[in-house]
Amino acid sequence: MRCPFCRHSDSRVVDSREADEGQVIRRRRSCSSCSRRFTTVEEAVLAVVKRSGVTEPFSRDKVVNGVRRACQGRPVDEDAFQLLAQKVEESIRSTGSAEIPSHEVGLAILGPLRELDEVAYLRFASVYRSFSSVEDFEKEISDLRTAREDEPRP
Repeated sequence: MRCPFCRHSDSRVVDSREADEGQVIRRRRSCSSCSRRFTTVEEAVLAVVKRSGVTEPFSRDKVVNGVRRACQGRPVDEDAFQLLAQKVEESIRSTGSAEIPSHEVGLAILGPLRELDEVAYLRFASVYRSFSSVEDFEKEISDLRTAREDEPRP
């Protein structure tokens, strides 16, 4: 880490603390050249473990793109995509785990997407859950209707 004062490339960590419920790591550093101290802030990296075993950083853009495809032709605006991606990331980060399986990302998308647009939810769920028959769709539609009936009316 470069010193912001003298630009020397060698510094040592004096203290390290988590902030924002583990979402951020604050490190107090000391420059080995000028001896001045400075703080760095690093966002905790959230990794997604794919089915193949490959690990990659979590990407809100991937969430937005997947949901955008499911919402194609539906009356959903860009702000709703960004808000959904934020909810998904918050949900995943709240588990406290640094690595999360990709199928759990999909599960985290389903809830907010169901609230956003039921048709888009069905599209996404059909791919995510690998629907293979009309009966799979019928069951999911029945579940949606049941959930809607169970909601309190204003």
